[in-house]
Amino acid sequence: MSSVTIQALRGVLALALAGSICVQVVMVPLVWRDMDGADPEVLDLRAPVLLIVLLGILTTQVVLVCLWRLVTMVRRGTVFSDAAFRFVDIMIGAVASASVLAFALGVVLAPGEAVAPGVVLLLGGAATVIAGIALVVVVMRSLLQQAVAREVEASDLRAELEQVI
Repeated sequence: MSSVTIQALRGVLALALAGSICVQVVMVPLVWRDMDGADPEVLDLRAPVLLIVLLGILTTQVVLVCLWRLVTMVRRGTVFSDAAFRFVDIMIGAVASASVLAFALGVVLAPGEAVAPGVVLLLGGAATVIAGIALVVVVMRSLLQQAVAREVEASDLRAELEQVI
């Protein structure tokens, strides 16, 4: 991967992380305060909805930090090692958690008239798509596992070849 690509990706990751922190620190408290005059039915949903949103932002931040570490490993040429699996496994857990959180948000919003039924259906669809993303990362993990195995095999063959020569 070229240096320009790595720097561009780091810039995108840094902007996404800064934006998520801004939403977490500024926007969520503002939404909490803005809901003070809402209907009682909406007020009952305020705490669980905003908690789910905060946890969802946290899962995004975990994925961003893991991606940053993996990009650093790519830059150093150490991504095909066992250390990369830790970050990939954490990402799988975070994305799967985000799927559960999206589904939980739909469950919280389903009863009553606070939101339209279509919104709940959209949240169910989003939870399914996010779960699919977790499965894609699982497949990519298996590809990384195969690449690490090939790297070890190639290293062993190089060592044998050096002994022969």
